[in-house]
Amino acid sequence: MNVYIKHRFLLLLPVLLGITFFTFVLMQLPADDTVDMMYKASGAVSETVKAAARAELGLDRPLLVRYLDWLLAVCSGDMGRSYISGTPVTALFVAKLQPTLYLTALALLLTACISVPLGIVAALRHNRCCDHLIRCCAFLGNSLPGFFIALLLLYCFALKLNFFTVLGGSGFGGLLLPALALAIPMSAKYIRHIRSNILEEINRDYVAGALVRGIPKATVFRRFILRSLGSTLITLLSLSVGSLLGGTAIIEMIFMIDGIGKMAMDAILMRDYPVVQAYVVWTALIFTCVNLVTDLLLHQLEPQARQFTKGGGW
Repeated sequence: MNVYIKHRFLLLLPVLLGITFFTFVLMQLPADDTVDMMYKASGAVSETVKAAARAELGLDRPLLVRYLDWLLAVCSGDMGRSYISGTPVTALFVAKLQPTLYLTALALLLTACISVPLGIVAALRHNRCCDHLIRCCAFLGNSLPGFFIALLLLYCFALKLNFFTVLGGSGFGGLLLPALALAIPMSAKYIRHIRSNILEEINRDYVAGALVRGIPKATVFRRFILRSLGSTLITLLSLSVGSLLGGTAIIEMIFMIDGIGKMAMDAILMRDYPVVQAYVVWTALIFTCVNLVTDLLLHQLEPQARQFTKGGGW
C-alpha cells in the first residue's frame, strides 16, 4: 500500500504539469488578452498605453518563459496576483472557498437523504408500482439539465411560493435551493446504482443460504446486503465530491453564490490567467486526492481490492 501511494503521487506530477501547461496555452488563443478586457469599458485607449500595461503584467514575454516563471513561483508557494484586482491569488481562493465547501456538504447530505431510502424502497418493491414511480422520477431527474432544475426551483419556491430569496441569500436558506438543484440529478444517478446493487446482492447464493438456515430477512438485509452498499456509496460520493469542490460554476452563477466556480468563470471571461491557473491546479489536486482516498477506503472495505493491490494491479 505504501508503494501504491508513492506511485500515485509520482503520477500526479506529470498530470499536473500537463494540465497546467495546456490550460496556459489555451488561455492565449483568444484574440483579446487581459489588457484588452481591462480597457474594453474605457473606450478608445491607445496601443502605447496597452503595451505599457502588458509590459507591467509581463504579458509581452514569450509564452514558455511566462509559464516557467509561474511554475517556479508556484513551487515556492506563490500563486501570483490577480491581473484584475491585484489581490494575491491564494487569499482570493481562501475567501471564495467557504461558500463552495458549505454548498458541497449540503448537496451531499441532501443526496444521501434522498437517494439511499428511495433506492432501497425501489429494490425491495421490485417491479411494483412504487418501484416504477421511483424509477420514472429518477429517469426524469437524470435527463433534465442542472441549470433547468435550478431555474425551475427558483420559479416555484422563490418567485411563486416566496419561501426563499431569489438571489444572493446567505446562510442555510440561501444555500438550500442551489444544494437541492445539485442533489436532484445526483440522486437520480445514485438511486439507479443503489437499486441495482441491492437487487444483485439479493440474488446471490449466500443470501439464499442464509434464508434457508432460518436467519430472518431483516437480519440478512441489515447485516449483509446494506453493508455491501458501502463501496458503491463511497465510489459515487468520491466522484461527486471532486466535481462539487471544483466549483459548480453554472449553479453558482445562477444563484449568485460567490464561490470557487463563479470566481473561475469571472476569471476566464476577464482572461485573469493567474486565477485560472490556480483554479486548474486546485481542481486537479481535488480529483486526484479524492480518488486516492477512495481507493484506500475501498482497500480497507473490500478484501478483493486488497488482494488486487498486492498483486500490483493498481
